Amino acid sequence: MKIVLLDAHTANPGDVSWSALEAIAPCEIYPRTPLAETVARCADAEIVITNKAPLTREIIGALPKLKYIGVTATGYNIVDVAAAKERGIVVANVPGYGSPAVAQLVFALLLELANHVGHHARTVREGRWAECPDFSYWDFPVVELQGRTLGIIGYGDIGSSVARIALGFGMKVLASKREWKTPPPEGVTPASIDEVFAQSDAISLHCPLTDATKHLVNERTLGLMKSSAFLINTGRGPLIDEEVLAKALNEGRIAGAGLDVLSVEPPKPGHPLFTAKNCLITPHIGWASREARVRLIDATASNLRAFLDGKPVNVVG
Repeated sequence: MKIVLLDAHTANPGDVSWSALEAIAPCEIYPRTPLAETVARCADAEIVITNKAPLTREIIGALPKLKYIGVTATGYNIVDVAAAKERGIVVANVPGYGSPAVAQLVFALLLELANHVGHHARTVREGRWAECPDFSYWDFPVVELQGRTLGIIGYGDIGSSVARIALGFGMKVLASKREWKTPPPEGVTPASIDEVFAQSDAISLHCPLTDATKHLVNERTLGLMKSSAFLINTGRGPLIDEEVLAKALNEGRIAGAGLDVLSVEPPKPGHPLFTAKNCLITPHIGWASREARVRLIDATASNLRAFLDGKPVNVVG
């Protein structure tokens, strides 16, 4: 049995170990794999591990030995799951590994929008405070989170982690979820998506990317938002119609956005959000704490061991 890791660098640029997988079977580890080289690299592999390297219907069809695809992520849209299922190939993801790290980034973005710490720190280094006629200055409204409403769309593992932090800040929480099988915890109020958009002072997106949620943030839903509201997206880029968001920011129809994901990653130069007013963009780092990546690799190995034992877990599709 052979394991091929197609794009190992992002999950492990060298600061953690692949030993959990290497203990199962010999591994061929590639930092990155161009699409044109995927079939050649995986030709003799029963097990393929991928993060963002696509496994299309055509690629899956060209790999007769393939039995298992492990996705080192929660989202698995880079795999043609239907094609894999037709072949009897198991596809497994890793839910929940990055929840603490992603929830932390949600508030890093939200606090930067609320306080503009980075901006004001830069102006101090540039000498502005030393030259200021007053003892204090600020270039943006300083927004206090206590008492304000955070809307969460997608109340799963990450969304619930975000809610707990918000409650610690003294915020009110509205949450939209496809189905509430149990009542939400105290302090969290179920709401429709439209209610979240209309009533929230900040909105954080945590729903999966599906045909129904693509461009969930669009002209209509942005029109429901308060002009003072912030939008945070650490989920998937295509949840947002980015050109429409850029226009709304530049026109002051919402107050700001904090984005860790974009529709195309990496983005092309000249992306409309690069020059949008009060828009923070980070390079998809919410999942990237060392602790989260260790959990990710360990869980990927556990998924594979469960499959080899005939009891697959975290199967998608």
